[in-house]
Amino acid sequence: MSVGPDGVKRCDWAHSAPEYITYHDDEWGREVRGDDAVFERIVLEAFQSGLSWITILRKRESFRAAFAGFSIAKVAAFTKADVDRLLNDPGIIRNRAKIEAAIANAQAAAELPEGLSDLVWSFAPTGRRPAAPKTIADVPAITPESTAMAKELKRRGFRFVGPTTAYAHMQATGMVNDHLRDCIARKSCP
Repeated sequence: MSVGPDGVKRCDWAHSAPEYITYHDDEWGREVRGDDAVFERIVLEAFQSGLSWITILRKRESFRAAFAGFSIAKVAAFTKADVDRLLNDPGIIRNRAKIEAAIANAQAAAELPEGLSDLVWSFAPTGRRPAAPKTIADVPAITPESTAMAKELKRRGFRFVGPTTAYAHMQATGMVNDHLRDCIARKSCP
């Protein structure tokens, strides 16, 4: 836990850039539902793999423009011409495997009878949660729920969704509350 220049206690990771403070205070750990909104987070988490999250935050609006506002229906209809367009877009991460995974994930999401949001949220932990973490070392990288979610998403045709990415998604979308015990945002998240 650390105190920022504004005197506010936040999770340690939140103080290194203004974008992190905004993301931490306004988004991270807050409930995200709806198929397209959940799809956006899955795509961004996949693109983050191997990179810093700040890179994704700084390119987020470009990602939204490049991927049709993360409309599952629109991205699922992307063609080879769209892949080429995205590979030439300096506003996003130009990684062919990740671009093709985003399109494949949209196609897989479009096939889900229950919808992406309901499927993902079916893996939210239930019952009593462990005590609020005191330090970042108390926060797991994977859980049985994230492992099960990743396995099911892969079974349904999703890519770039391993257990660690699935857990990061769970943290970011409010499926779990991993704000540190004394963090200002701890009480405002479920």
